[in-house]
Amino acid sequence: MPATGKFRVVLVTAPDLKTARRLARAALAARLIACANLIPRTESHYWWQGKIERSHEVLLVMKTTRARIGALEKFILAQHPYTTPEFIVLSVTDGAKGYLDWVAQSLSQ
Repeated sequence: MPATGKFRVVLVTAPDLKTARRLARAALAARLIACANLIPRTESHYWWQGKIERSHEVLLVMKTTRARIGALEKFILAQHPYTTPEFIVLSVTDGAKGYLDWVAQSLSQ
């Protein structure tokens, strides 16, 4: 089923599972997301302050709508412990109708 640009997947990394759970639960409670998948022990390699760094992080994969992206970004930037947290938004171009209906319904209550 075409998603017609309404839905988004947001990627955010967190330093540990406790932080990832806190962010996910708070975003759910605020109805900014319908779902969050937490993928622990992601090994990240990146440039930071002129050096190549490596760390283990937790990747949050959050499902939401285009209408909630601004509020979700503001929330993550305010609540995240990193100075520059990852906040990557991916457009959903297609998906199972039942699942996308559930995402929409979860955020409309």
